[in-house]
Amino acid sequence: MDQATPQRVVVMTGGTAGLGAHALRHIATQPDTRIIIGVRGSGTVPRGAEVIPLDLASLDSVRDFADAVTRQLGDARIDILVLNAGMQTSNAEARSADGYELTFAVNHLAHYLLARLLVPHMADHGRLVITTSETHDPAVTPIAPKTLEPRTLAHPGKGGFGSGVRAYSASKLCNLLTAQSFAALDEVKARRISVIAFSPGLTGGTSLGRDSSRARRMFVTLLMRTVFRLVGLFRPEYVMGTPERSGEALAEVSLGTVTPPPGRIYISLVKGQPTFPDPSELARNQDAQDRLWRESAAMVGIE
Repeated sequence: MDQATPQRVVVMTGGTAGLGAHALRHIATQPDTRIIIGVRGSGTVPRGAEVIPLDLASLDSVRDFADAVTRQLGDARIDILVLNAGMQTSNAEARSADGYELTFAVNHLAHYLLARLLVPHMADHGRLVITTSETHDPAVTPIAPKTLEPRTLAHPGKGGFGSGVRAYSASKLCNLLTAQSFAALDEVKARRISVIAFSPGLTGGTSLGRDSSRARRMFVTLLMRTVFRLVGLFRPEYVMGTPERSGEALAEVSLGTVTPPPGRIYISLVKGQPTFPDPSELARNQDAQDRLWRESAAMVGIE
């Protein structure tokens, strides 16, 4: 390889399954692009991609991954940081290695810490992409959170039926709040790092809910193919997309082919096309952003 050729450096989570795997394949076709992937266990990645172990359910693993990335890069900087990994459980009873509710820990806390550790190593004019979801917004999804209590999300009581979906929606709200907090940082603005919160929309064929029983997964599939299809005639947000198109759109956003209008950071895929709506009212609340940042910092042990 010609060492004189400048390489675009991409660091990504959630690139081995679902829409992330499709996004990664698109990104990997780009010339002069170096890709580093955080992977838990085994996973198929494009030839040439560098794999570093990462378990987002452990904050120690997140720190080890960030250290390994910076050591491996040496003097090189990260041009594109894609925080895409996500999970959804059938309930909110599982806990991370650090004792936090698992969905909150994986979807929010781990990525918050990873961004805190790696954004200082990003290149000027770089791009930070955080995958969120339209399920954060009560105007789209009735089960979406209407209040924010980070410590309750981290240590919930027994939630019962639907607690897993509620935990997922809340974690996606946290992703959006986090993206806006990073976009507002003086360092990020001075270095003109673009921050984007990307929602792939309702997407079939992903690995979300993989811990659910086979009967429950079949029921959800039936629901998406019947009720959601009917609702989609009136609410385009409920038209189910494919992981191939959602992954392609994530790649377009990550590579800068698709960008939000000036002053906006939220991109939501609707019927396969990028739209630029306002996030929910709670997601735009400055007090909520500040509180989540402050309490998340305490949870991960960083100032």
